[in-house]
Amino acid sequence: MASLRSGLALVPRVVGRRQFSLTQRLRLKDNWDQECLPGANAPFDINNKWSLAIKMVLYVTSAVAIPFVAMRWQLLKKRAG
Repeated sequence: MASLRSGLALVPRVVGRRQFSLTQRLRLKDNWDQECLPGANAPFDINNKWSLAIKMVLYVTSAVAIPFVAMRWQLLKKRAG
């Protein structure tokens, strides 16, 4: 019987903890940050799909083209010198 009383004595503490946790979650939910939105931390606007597509194509093609441009530069430099 004593173990039952000690177990029942813990019930208000556990319920109180859960209630505090719920109020904390509600408080955090009300003050949510704008940085959690997709694309909020990108240095460009992702809402305009054509602008995004052009920027992505330019970025990828420039990254692929740099080694070929450097090789062409070196071959022309070697031929001229």
